[in-house]
Amino acid sequence: MGDNSVSRRSVLAVGGGVAAGTALGAFGPRQASAAASADADVIVVGAGLAGLVATSELVAAGRKVILLDQEPAASLGGQAFWSLGGLFFINSPEQRLAGIRDSIDLARNDWFSTAGFDRGINDPLGQDYWGSRWAEAYLQFAAGEKRSWLASLGLTWVPIVGWAERGGQLADGPGNSVPRFHLTLGTGPGVMEPFEKKVRAAAAEGKVTFRFRHQVDGLISSNGAATGVQGSVLEASSAARGTPSSRVKVGDFALHAPMVIVTSGGIGGNLDLVRANWPARLGTPPARLMTGVPAHVDGRMLAISTQAGARLVNPDRMWHYTEGMVNHSPIWPGHGIRVLAAPSSMWFDATGRRFANPGVPSYDTLGTLELIGKSGHGYSWFVLNKKIIDKEFVLSGSEQNPELTRKDLVAYLASRLLNSTPPPVKAFMDRGEDFVIANTLPDLVTGMNQLTGTNLINYDDLRRQIVVRDQQVDNPFTKDSQVMGIRNSLAYSGDSLARTASLHKLLDPSAGPLIAIRMNVLTRKTLGGLQTDLSGRVLGANGQPVPGLYAAGEVAGFGGGGVHGYRALEGTFLGGCLFTGRQTGRAAAAESA
Repeated sequence: MGDNSVSRRSVLAVGGGVAAGTALGAFGPRQASAAASADADVIVVGAGLAGLVATSELVAAGRKVILLDQEPAASLGGQAFWSLGGLFFINSPEQRLAGIRDSIDLARNDWFSTAGFDRGINDPLGQDYWGSRWAEAYLQFAAGEKRSWLASLGLTWVPIVGWAERGGQLADGPGNSVPRFHLTLGTGPGVMEPFEKKVRAAAAEGKVTFRFRHQVDGLISSNGAATGVQGSVLEASSAARGTPSSRVKVGDFALHAPMVIVTSGGIGGNLDLVRANWPARLGTPPARLMTGVPAHVDGRMLAISTQAGARLVNPDRMWHYTEGMVNHSPIWPGHGIRVLAAPSSMWFDATGRRFANPGVPSYDTLGTLELIGKSGHGYSWFVLNKKIIDKEFVLSGSEQNPELTRKDLVAYLASRLLNSTPPPVKAFMDRGEDFVIANTLPDLVTGMNQLTGTNLINYDDLRRQIVVRDQQVDNPFTKDSQVMGIRNSLAYSGDSLARTASLHKLLDPSAGPLIAIRMNVLTRKTLGGLQTDLSGRVLGANGQPVPGLYAAGEVAGFGGGGVHGYRALEGTFLGGCLFTGRQTGRAAAAESA
């Protein structure tokens, strides 16, 4: 894809996947036949975190807002509800307490080397022009008022800072040079809570009107400006949060306002769209993909917005996890759970070949996804033992972290410091279909081959690789980069206390039993999206704003159509929704003054 243009094929791939059999033209903007009276000052499409934040800013400025969503009221907050609640801060009190030396200059180097912006970063019509500028603005926010602003709203964080996306390569390569992942007490629901309260209070005062079960099918335009939305009223649904809801149409609607803010999320729940936009550089998309977000994360508004003149950029950039397990108690179709591991588990491809760098847990998600793609198989294997799983496994998701979600810091820290198997992890060991547990390596290999119905894993070859690695722990010297990484992890007090098992031989019987986990690719975030300027105004193909149209959150690539470039540093997805929602809400409020 060139620096200055987005191919028609890419846009049609998004539109075609969204339509799912409906003509693309059905999503085109509808011209207002006459000046319609406004139903509100602003319409916000999508009641996730970015939509809640934008709405809270608008009502604080005295605007009247219609907040609509295709899901029932039970799903207010969208996919943020299901998140772990990690946030990216720079030079925070938690970092300083742990002796972590961070700075905006170090974070900027990490961000830009990780993002790898290469599509017209200095060209106002380049795909990365606005994303890179949002990145700089976000870094200033994360090093400045982000934490104090959220703390003023009642948010607090676990005092142990996590070290995600460590890179494990060169200093100018991808990854966080220092730990920056701050877990929110309350997880995703805790991050949502203050904004949900603000919006519900505004609704009680008549400043916000909720329109649930309203599915937007097109934008209404007048003289080239977005002036409303039209679509289908869906039948009432009692579907629980996250579960699929009916798409049976019972009516039509049209709503008018001088401004529309799109905050509808990405494409991670639409596997057809994920596959249609999968980049060749990542190999062939796996035949079996786990879904890390609810089915309502369907990407419909991307096609609808492009048909109204919006510019979609970087649709081939995605953030899918490589450590996904089939959920033993699924909430949505294909529901997978991601493991946030520390660096001790050995990682092998489907044939039992150990991955080279960066194929180490916690190092480089996209780099490992490329390794898996090149392996010719859509899954991989963790091989570890009970000592490692007890200390190092954290499962993503609010429902997988009950102590954190209920804001019980003492119970959470006790579970991390006692070195016993956390109950959610134990549930996967007992019931997870991707787990093989055995007392001996021969039995483990037999179980791995039985699980996949193949004989791809050769016992002698797997044993040789593990034994050679184990020999590296006999003295303080090593040539094994993963062993170096474990020692580096243990040098950080937070990891040593709560996240990394002491260095030991994997085949040590006292650390057993042995465990193998089939790791699947898990869809999660859309890194590209609608291109926006720093006010959240959606831009057209000519680089000029589409009048009246704004976007925030994942649908805008968390800022500018791709604030992360190719890779994310983690803790930046909720943060991107918070920042873009705030900036866009404030800008729209100012423009409508």
